[in-house]
Amino acid sequence: MEQRIVVKIGSQVLCDPQGELNRQVLGSLVDQLSRLVAGGWQVLLVSSGAVAAGQGVSASHLQRISDPVARKQVLAATGQVRLMETYRNLFGQHDLTVAQVLASKSDFQTRRHYLNMRSCIEALLTAGIVPIVNENDVVAITELMFTDNDELAGLLAGMVNADLLCLLSTVPGVFDGDPDDPETRCIETWDDEQHQIEDIVLRGTSALGRGGMHSKLAIARKVAKLGTEVIIADGSDPEILLHLTGAQATGTRFPAIGEASSAKRWLASADGHAAGYVTVNRGAEAALLDRNRLASLLPVGIESVEGPFNDGDVIQIRNPDGDVLGCGRARYSHEEADRLKGQRGQKALVHYDYLYLVD
Repeated sequence: MEQRIVVKIGSQVLCDPQGELNRQVLGSLVDQLSRLVAGGWQVLLVSSGAVAAGQGVSASHLQRISDPVARKQVLAATGQVRLMETYRNLFGQHDLTVAQVLASKSDFQTRRHYLNMRSCIEALLTAGIVPIVNENDVVAITELMFTDNDELAGLLAGMVNADLLCLLSTVPGVFDGDPDDPETRCIETWDDEQHQIEDIVLRGTSALGRGGMHSKLAIARKVAKLGTEVIIADGSDPEILLHLTGAQATGTRFPAIGEASSAKRWLASADGHAAGYVTVNRGAEAALLDRNRLASLLPVGIESVEGPFNDGDVIQIRNPDGDVLGCGRARYSHEEADRLKGQRGQKALVHYDYLYLVD
């Protein structure tokens, strides 16, 4: 069976100091990706760079536009064409076909949209075509924007059940201290028991692109818990992808932990789009978080219900302190949930098979 790899390339990797696309770096990365395909990998590429690619195309036209949001949309719209043409030519030199996929956060909100997008990407991968995915900056608005393309790459890795997710940036990996300190070392393998996100970030290791270290670490840990190994590494290394897929240790690895079902991987991508939420008591919280049992959310453990939500909607589950424990797919409406809360012997509001816990 072919292995699947999702590779995210950030704008800092793709662009030169002047903000233009660095064709030498692009050529090197495409060469490596093509060699992976030849070696039996199915490759999905998440690429930034549309806005940067639009700089040269749109410079004279931008003088007529004063609104900064509109200016960015123009850059993205014109630059995306240029970026894809560059990729088409580079991959074409290796006899590979590429496809453009523009995504927005709304594509992950409903099960139907999610499955439609997954079906398209699965078909492309099966056909031996390289999907190149980017956020649809032309239509994205603040509340529906991804934190960055790291978040998009993480969602896609879960969607296609990838074996490996590579987040390529401009640093060698996650440092255990201030990168400018000669005593600082790159963490080879992340261990939740040994390393704490807040400590790492506070020690001055946040220079990892627009999303920052905190975002990258959170995404890497989340995706690893869904069953995909994650690596944060330096995309400027001319052999980086070949090293990462081979035996050579480089970057910071987040080993895959367990394996999540397709439904739970979708819920992991939809946890920010809940239609409502329920607050559970301490007993239900303990039952849900007990790793030694498979617990569904029963009405007896629900203290309050906030809607509106209907059968099939994603809802958040919170503890009495307001902390989000996870999310799940409701089996009935908020009216019925409110009527049944606190009662024993009732059917589960969220079945375990459609329950995703944050941590």
